[in-house]
Amino acid sequence: MSSSSTHVEKVVIIGSGPAGWTAAIYAARANLSPLAIIGVPASNPAPVLPGGQLMLTTEVENYPGFPHGVSGPEMMDKFREQAVRFETRVLDNDVVQCDFHAKPMRLTLCDGKVVETRSVIIATGATANWIGCSNELRLAQSGGGVSACAVCDGALPVFRNKVLAVVGGGDTAMEEASYLTKFASKVYIIHRRDSFRASRAMQARVLEHPKVEVLWNSTVIDVLGERKIEAIEVENTQTKVRTIVTVAGLFVAIGHSPATKFLQGSGVEFDEKGYVQLRTRSSETNLAGVFAAGDVADANYRQAVSAAGMGCQAAIDCERYLATQGVH
Repeated sequence: MSSSSTHVEKVVIIGSGPAGWTAAIYAARANLSPLAIIGVPASNPAPVLPGGQLMLTTEVENYPGFPHGVSGPEMMDKFREQAVRFETRVLDNDVVQCDFHAKPMRLTLCDGKVVETRSVIIATGATANWIGCSNELRLAQSGGGVSACAVCDGALPVFRNKVLAVVGGGDTAMEEASYLTKFASKVYIIHRRDSFRASRAMQARVLEHPKVEVLWNSTVIDVLGERKIEAIEVENTQTKVRTIVTVAGLFVAIGHSPATKFLQGSGVEFDEKGYVQLRTRSSETNLAGVFAAGDVADANYRQAVSAAGMGCQAAIDCERYLATQGVH
């Protein structure tokens, strides 16, 4: 393993979604000369792109300041441009191992190089779990009516007064289905078992709604449509009978996986869902000088605007920490 030069960074930001770029903007304006390690494109098996989940979102209508909407990739380009304007340095690489107990901290990159730093902001986000159908991700990336976030996309005009489907059986799926009933003409919930995992209160809210129909013991085995989704092929897990269900939108709500593999063995504490555990309402982790922001530490909201707010918090917390260490 080769080491980098003896230069020690004040702060390294790992990640490049709304949280990461916002942290970079705030840290740069505080004269901390941040280094943003933004990752490299990968497939796992779903695409993982620098810029986070918004890179798979064609239209963002609920972020303040964009009254006519903006595409996810365009928004991330603007975030990056603003961070670079304040002289954030950008490194296209992946962090594969962290030694937060070393002084200074040591971050090992995928090419074997080591970056040394006084502090770290973790903003690597979380990726949606997808069904795995061949057409699913293509239509998700092209704006063809497949999404992993009803709160993000469900109010778009393309879904209004249409028949929609939600896949999942947990609280998130119930929340997504309940939200979609405000806009859809009908909402199918497709669940592979004969009962939901969601809380009874969440189940009752959905099951009693006149717009909701549940397809029990069912899985989606194909997504049909060229430019946009036209239907889904559903298989009954018990009878193996397949049916075609016409829908104008498919919302996958089978969970998210926080991007924390590179943190294994680092000493950072995780919550029961595998997300980075934060202390109270700050961005502080259990390790001094290590902060986290955005979806990697948020299993609840998972919105661009909340992630950006957490990025702001992390940069401010980091600046204050460095001041206590005599670093300005």
